[in-house]
Amino acid sequence: MLKENLKKVEENISKACEKAGRKRDEVTLIAVSKTKPAEMIREIYDQGIRTFGENKVQEMMEKQEILPEDIQWHMIGHLQRNKVKYLIGHVALIHSVDSLRLAEEISRLSVKNQVTTDILIEVNIAHEETKFGISAEETLALVEEAAKLSNIRIKGLMTIAPYVEDPEENREYFRKIRQLSVDIKRKNIDNVSMDVLSMGMTGDYMVAIEEGSTMVRVGTGIFGARNYNL
Repeated sequence: MLKENLKKVEENISKACEKAGRKRDEVTLIAVSKTKPAEMIREIYDQGIRTFGENKVQEMMEKQEILPEDIQWHMIGHLQRNKVKYLIGHVALIHSVDSLRLAEEISRLSVKNQVTTDILIEVNIAHEETKFGISAEETLALVEEAAKLSNIRIKGLMTIAPYVEDPEENREYFRKIRQLSVDIKRKNIDNVSMDVLSMGMTGDYMVAIEEGSTMVRVGTGIFGARNYNL
């Protein structure tokens, strides 16, 4: 079943790229494996997927111990400062940096461990009270301050759009964050590239790709529904 699910997701990504006049290799599929066992991840890995996303540091660490070393792990969930030490040197990209204090801690520990850590700034583009992330209005200031820190690279922006039945309802938010990334890129800030736009999940990733997403985070569409009561 997982193989068929992945095939369908890949077909949808290709369709969305074609519709937007983009190349398929412009979009990275992140298989969101939170709450899913290692054997399911290995099944998707065996289909050629190497990029996986986790929401919890502890769960990511446990899976890293037993899964192939060439997996690129992405931290996509809310990150507490006291958990940063476990990630440094073990994560390809941190998507969820939403404060200068968090960026400072990532920088401090990256310097200590003599590594450079790639991060995204998480933007709460729809101003949802239940979600993390900073407002669009505060984003440039955070980027400018975080860019001064040592041993981190700001690669772009991330957002979690509202849960909606009709993905078209999120198109305006994807457009807004895409424009925000363009505006920041025009500032030519040192240590800031804005090459990555992490937006779009199982329910709306095709619309996100049409609006410029370079990374889509698909979990349920690949692994099926989650049981949080386990």
